[in-house]
Amino acid sequence: MDKIDRMRAFALVAKNASFTVAAHRMGRSARLVSKYVADLEESLDVQLLNRTTRNVSMTDAGVTYLAMCEPLLDGFDELEEAVTNQQTALRGAIHITAPTGFGSMRLAPSLAKFAAQHPEIEVDLRLSDSRVSLVEEGLDLAIRVGALRDSALKVRRLGPMPLVVCASPAYLMRVGHPAHPDALTEHECILDGNMTEPTVWRFHINGKDKAVHVRGRLRANAPAATARLAAAGVGIARCPAYTVSDALKSGELVEVFAEHRIAPYAVAALFPQNRRLATRVRALIDHLASDVSLCGDETL
Repeated sequence: MDKIDRMRAFALVAKNASFTVAAHRMGRSARLVSKYVADLEESLDVQLLNRTTRNVSMTDAGVTYLAMCEPLLDGFDELEEAVTNQQTALRGAIHITAPTGFGSMRLAPSLAKFAAQHPEIEVDLRLSDSRVSLVEEGLDLAIRVGALRDSALKVRRLGPMPLVVCASPAYLMRVGHPAHPDALTEHECILDGNMTEPTVWRFHINGKDKAVHVRGRLRANAPAATARLAAAGVGIARCPAYTVSDALKSGELVEVFAEHRIAPYAVAALFPQNRRLATRVRALIDHLASDVSLCGDETL
């Protein structure tokens, strides 16, 4: 029996706390995966996993062994992949998570271009406005827009994404155009529940960042929804540029305080620090970083 298979079986069981999941990912039966792990423990003369009828957990020796065997498995995979890719095109699956709006409007078209260039690549795009764990969900990559808070993940910045404060012409005609960001306290503001501080909007005024506390009866947990509410004339919204670029071009929305925009949010690719990045994933990140249509907009 190949020791690499035994090590891989143990690592997958340990990380997923499941023989069934490990078996599925290896394309083996759960019984065979269990035998792989048992044989590894026998060869080492040490127990790596605690097993009960309900769960699987690592022993102290298992934690140590996993930390040391994962780099070896990554190195073996990298060696095989490097040799294979010298002779063949990029291939394999890439599992990605991204926000629903950005993923649909900007990321999906860019992924389509990448897939067309690499016909042996499979892309699994999972859209969610909740932040999911890459490790727990078995994902290769997260694309995120906004403040970056995952210190346990590596970050590759792909480009800037301005935050745009905007309203419909009908709203501004009815209520009046605020003369200064401070005047927003007297307006109906549409709040984005995904923001860290939905009721605090920041502006760059006279060389300094200024926080303005706003209020509003309407709140949504997706930026595309706040943009549509603003277009409907019910208030002033603060939205990532990708959600309002078309509406600004058509005149459906008007930007307010363009001269006081704060430094833009970042669009970034995030991936686990302790995981070797597969060549195909690196290629995708490079593609996204070079795709000017992912973040850019000539009107903003």
